[in-house]
Amino acid sequence: MLHDILILVVGIIIGAVIGFFLARFFMQKYLKQNPPINEDMIKALMMQMGRKPNQKQINQMMKAMEKYQ
Repeated sequence: MLHDILILVVGIIIGAVIGFFLARFFMQKYLKQNPPINEDMIKALMMQMGRKPNQKQINQMMKAMEKYQ
């Protein structure tokens, strides 16, 4: 009886560890293929709002975005 419970607990722990690393791997792969935001996206967004951004403004927006990620 105690042996069965111990096997169950160890199985759950091993499953959680494997699940964590699989989820981490797939999330990193997804973020590499689909980055959250980059300079081109910021430039396109500002141009849609009717502004012609310079590099300084783009860098400021990138720093602001990195602060909240």
